[in-house]
Amino acid sequence: MLTVASDIEVLARFGRALADPIRCRILLALRDAPAYPADLADALGISRTRLSNHLACLRDCGLVVTVPDGRRTRYELADPRLGHALDDLRAAVVAVADHRTCVDANEEGCC
Repeated sequence: MLTVASDIEVLARFGRALADPIRCRILLALRDAPAYPADLADALGISRTRLSNHLACLRDCGLVVTVPDGRRTRYELADPRLGHALDDLRAAVVAVADHRTCVDANEEGCC
């Protein structure tokens, strides 16, 4: 049971990052390899402005970092363990509840 406030805050931050499908797609893309914003926007089929907002959220959550690369800025996961955590979390959810859907799926902010 989590009782330390910092543990709860860390998990809430991770949950907030995963709460949006675009941010999930960004994290999964960066799990595979670091990327530049323009390339990410093209790969995900979203505008650079929209991508920028999501990247800012992921930076604020501490999940991605920027790496200067000449005149460009590359994004990557803040820690390689995050890629493993994403894989483990997905596998655990699929194993436990692959046939279930969220009962509140039609409500704002759920699934």
